[in-house]
Amino acid sequence: MKQNVEIAEVSIGGTEALPHTALFNNFSIEITGKDTAALQGASHLLAPATSVSIAFTPGESHDARVAAAVAARRLGFRPVPHISARRIVSAAELDALLARFVREAAVNSLFVVAGDPDLPLGPYGDSLAVIRSGLLSKYGIRKIGIAGYPEGHPKINSPMLFDALREKHDLLTDAGLEYDITTQFSFDAEPVIGWIERIRRMGITAPIRIGVPGPASVKTLLRFATICGVGASVKVMAKYGLSIGKLLNTAGPDVFVDELTRRLAPAEFGTVRLHFYPFGGVGKTAEWIRDFPSNRK
Repeated sequence: MKQNVEIAEVSIGGTEALPHTALFNNFSIEITGKDTAALQGASHLLAPATSVSIAFTPGESHDARVAAAVAARRLGFRPVPHISARRIVSAAELDALLARFVREAAVNSLFVVAGDPDLPLGPYGDSLAVIRSGLLSKYGIRKIGIAGYPEGHPKINSPMLFDALREKHDLLTDAGLEYDITTQFSFDAEPVIGWIERIRRMGITAPIRIGVPGPASVKTLLRFATICGVGASVKVMAKYGLSIGKLLNTAGPDVFVDELTRRLAPAEFGTVRLHFYPFGGVGKTAEWIRDFPSNRK
């Protein structure tokens, strides 16, 4: 999951960021409607105004999504709800949901994605259809997050992904909307860096948020990798510190983030930040974010 362009850069734990942790400035974290209590418990570990993405997960109600956005705003964070285009059954449903997000949680940013269903449940076949609907502008949404897939998508071929990204860039730019790109999580820096290089060669200069899996058991990380089509070869697993023989061990993203911070020079790659998927829990991920800079001094 340009979400943070209007607020000053914030640093980990509210302290001055170290040079090698620039990727952490204005980082974001993702939750579901079930994570509001965990977010509250970890709120003291996260910088004020941190962007909190709220996933549009199957089985959760709009009430739960709105409640999560309200909780994030109440805690001093900036809620960025997801809209899953293919899961919206009607224009009226989308209109009502946007109205609630704005009225109850003062939302001004959204992350818009096509969603998992093979066939749309309503009139929106992809994120472009939602953006073109005019409803986002109706409710004053001026900042949009879109998805990026450095390792591809299990249902969409690579040329189509880049074509869609170009189309979204053109549409959002022509509409005068700010946007950033949040990537699927990865274990391997190599394809992520190569993907960013290609994006920049396309002339797309929007901020990029790299998806980082928070610390979790090896079993949990591999399960999410399988679901999301993320590469987890034996070579990558070994590099990341994952062992198929130690499924209950906890693995963190230290190696992955170390490589990103070493290689992603802003002068070459533009604005790049981190987006955390707390697969092992919001609290564990927030603690890892807090501790990483001091561990690298």
